[in-house]
Amino acid sequence: MKILVTGGAGFIGSAVCRYLVQDLGHSVINLDKLTYAGNLETLKEIDNSPLYHFERADICDRAALDQIFRTYRPDGVMHLAAESHVDRSITGAGEFIQTNIVGTFQMLEAARAYWLSLDGDAKEAFRFLHVSTDEVYGSLGAEGLFHETTAYDPSSPYSASKASADHLANAWVETYGFPVVISNCSNNYGPYHLPEKLIPLMILNALDGEALPVYGDGSNVRDWLYVDDHARALFTIMTTGRIGEKYNVGGRNERTNLEVVEQICAILDEVRPKNSPYSKQITYVTDRPGHDARYAIDATKLEDGLGWKAQENFDTGIRKTIEWYLDNEWWWSPLRKHAAERKGVLKK
Repeated sequence: MKILVTGGAGFIGSAVCRYLVQDLGHSVINLDKLTYAGNLETLKEIDNSPLYHFERADICDRAALDQIFRTYRPDGVMHLAAESHVDRSITGAGEFIQTNIVGTFQMLEAARAYWLSLDGDAKEAFRFLHVSTDEVYGSLGAEGLFHETTAYDPSSPYSASKASADHLANAWVETYGFPVVISNCSNNYGPYHLPEKLIPLMILNALDGEALPVYGDGSNVRDWLYVDDHARALFTIMTTGRIGEKYNVGGRNERTNLEVVEQICAILDEVRPKNSPYSKQITYVTDRPGHDARYAIDATKLEDGLGWKAQENFDTGIRKTIEWYLDNEWWWSPLRKHAAERKGVLKK
C-alpha cells in the first residue's frame, strides 16, 4: 500500500511514517513544509528505506499537491499537517487559519481531483483520513466523556480552525461523495515531541534546574494518548473505518496537569536523582485565555467497532517517554534553544 502522509515530519506524523514503513512495510510519501514543527531528524530510522519518500511542499500550494499526486499515485491519504500549538494560536492566529482551514481545503480538492481520475478497484479502495483533535468539542465538566456525536464548541483559535477543517471534510463527503474518514484524538505524548509542549518541557526544564510552569492551579484535565498507539489507531481507521464516520481516539488516561508534572518529577527523582526533589521546581503561572477545564475521550466506537486498543497506559508511557529524552539529547538539544516559552506571569 502506498500512503501520502501530510505533516509527516511532525510529532504524530513522523510516528505514523515510522510505523507504516518499519512495522507494516508500506510505502510512504511524507509531504511536509518543514516549519518550526517539522524535523527530518525524527525520521532518521527510515530515511534510507526504499519505502520512504520525502516531498517538501505546502499544503496550501495546489499546484505542488497535484504534482505529488500525479507522481506517486497513492492508495490513500493521512492528513495530519496542521498548526497545533494552542499558545501560538493565541498570539498568531493567522497561520492557523491559513494552514488548518485553507490547507485542508486544498488537500481535499487535490485529493478529490486525483480520486476522480481513478478507475475500478483503485477508486473504490481510496480513502482520505482527516486527523483532528478533541479540542473541537470544547470543555467538559467534572463528569462525562466526548463522544463522536458531541456538539462542537471550540474555544481557542487553534480548536476553531480544526473544527472548521472537520466541517469541510464532512461537507466533501456529503456534497461530493468523497471517501473521507475523520479521527479526533486526545493529547499525545511520547518520543520526538517538541520541547515547547507540556511533557517534554517539564522533563527538560527539570533536568536543567529551571522552573516547571503550571497554568492556573494545575487542575485542568487531559486524557493522554501514547503517540505510537495513536499511529496504530490512525491506520486502523483509514483502512477499516466507514466512509463519512468519525472515530474518537483516546488513551483512557485522565490526569490533571499538576498530576502529570508531579509524576514526571517522581520518575526523575528515581532515575536521575539530585540533592532536592524535582517537585521543588514547580511554579504556578497565570492561566492562559480560553483554557478548557477538562477533555476526556470515549473511544468505545474505535475499540469495539474496529478492534483497536491502546497498548500503553500513562504509567508505562510516561516512563518510556522520560527514558527516551534522557537517552536522546542529540535530538532535542538543538530544538530546545529555539523552543517557545510557555506563556503566563508567575503568581506572586
